[in-house]
Amino acid sequence: MAKTNTSQAIESLAAEIGNNVYMDIAKWHLYLREAHLHTVVAERVYPMLESNSLDESKVLQILEEISVKIGGKRDLPLADLIPTASQVNLMDILEEFQRDM
Repeated sequence: MAKTNTSQAIESLAAEIGNNVYMDIAKWHLYLREAHLHTVVAERVYPMLESNSLDESKVLQILEEISVKIGGKRDLPLADLIPTASQVNLMDILEEFQRDM
């Protein structure tokens, strides 16, 4: 896939993730686009989709590796902030995106 097409695909995936996947903070849903984390997630998972090797455990590992600064003092893994229902939604988005590639 050409670099421009790859960039467009990542942007499209990032938009889908940003609009549908959220962190739960004090029962407040902070969507990943609002936290400016949607592109980071898309860039990290896209190679799996491109190689048709989507794996839930690898996606969860990526979410563990993405650090989110809370209160300017503490870093938490993104995986700890995304509730199970939203993680399932993320996997659904990734599966659908991979099918449509």
